[in-house]
Amino acid sequence: MGLFSRLFGSKTNKQPLPVEPVEYKGYQIYQEAMAESGQYRIAGRIEKEIDGELKSHRFIRSDVLSSKSDADEFMLKKAQMFIDQMGSDIFK
Repeated sequence: MGLFSRLFGSKTNKQPLPVEPVEYKGYQIYQEAMAESGQYRIAGRIEKEIDGELKSHRFIRSDVLSSKSDADEFMLKKAQMFIDQMGSDIFK
């Protein structure tokens, strides 16, 4: 890779790696922390198939943490708490 492409970024289209979901009580939780100003915003989605239709709820929190793994772990805990409190009402 040349000096200029390291400085200004290459023109290759980097796709984010696919996220493996965490299963919790029949729901699939996708941890998708978002890089922002050297930190990571807590974000993700919860999905579940209901009556043959895939339902999805995406959320982005205002919290930012210094590492991606911390942001993903916090998101997982928040998603599990949200599922416990709301159940299938998440998708209404």
